[in-house]
Amino acid sequence: MARKGPDFSTPIRRVLIALVSIVLIALFLFWRIDSPRAEQMRVAIIDRVVPSFDWALIPVAKVTQMVSGFQSYARIYEQNQELRRELQKMQAWREAAVQLEQENSKLLAQNNVRIDAALTSVTGVVMADSGSAFRQSVLLNVGTQDGIVDGWATMDGLGLVGRISGVGQRTSRVVLLTDPSSRIPVTVQPSGQRALLTGDNSGLPFLDFIESPDNVRPGDRVVTSGDGGVFPAGLLAGQVALGSDGRMRLRMAADYGRLEFLRVLRSHPAEAISEAGTLIPPGDQGLIGPVMPDSPVDQAQSTGALATGTEP
Repeated sequence: MARKGPDFSTPIRRVLIALVSIVLIALFLFWRIDSPRAEQMRVAIIDRVVPSFDWALIPVAKVTQMVSGFQSYARIYEQNQELRRELQKMQAWREAAVQLEQENSKLLAQNNVRIDAALTSVTGVVMADSGSAFRQSVLLNVGTQDGIVDGWATMDGLGLVGRISGVGQRTSRVVLLTDPSSRIPVTVQPSGQRALLTGDNSGLPFLDFIESPDNVRPGDRVVTSGDGGVFPAGLLAGQVALGSDGRMRLRMAADYGRLEFLRVLRSHPAEAISEAGTLIPPGDQGLIGPVMPDSPVDQAQSTGALATGTEP
């Protein structure tokens, strides 16, 4: 086994540690000396040594910048999260404001609809759409306690929607114009042609039994005629449209896609005339209208009677 040589590293390391310790202690004591001359020497050493150590301060400055940048990023991240939460709240308020604006516009539209001044109304909220493939109807939150009567017309902010068909204590059912059981007499303006609006479970009910189809054009205005006392006259239903099957149909004025509020019109039936002579006033009033002129023979007889002084 080979022998190891003398170990010189350990004594040298001890000597260097001792020297460094002595130098550090001397610097500490020198830095603590309270003397003008020592202060001048310290300032001179700092001016001589510190500027040459700028390269050693660069990593410290970089680390400081990174720490401050990270802190700034953390603050920005917190602000971003706070702004996101505020934005979500604002979106919720925006949706609520849009819904209120839509409801307000629909109510204003109902108030601006011009109908007969004698017709009063009750406004109800659409509770549910109970329409199906074979029935088109909606439910309202008004009933007999609000004075609703079966058969009254209902309108939205634009036009006719349907009629009341079934009334409960607090709810009522509205059969829409698109229901296959709906039959409404209407008038096409400006020609004045009478027709029957019939629902066929589609978005465009057709106009049937038109008196003179040649006088009806697409775009003509369609209103209720009031015949039969079904609906009051003059309620807007929509405009004439030509269907793909070639039949005259109705493009409805009411927005059936967004039925939220409906106005139920209080209509009172007209006085029924059951007897033929009801309109003639009682008693013998004689002939009604202008007096018919006498014939030449009657005029001659009247002249002769006047000349002889006798009655004709």
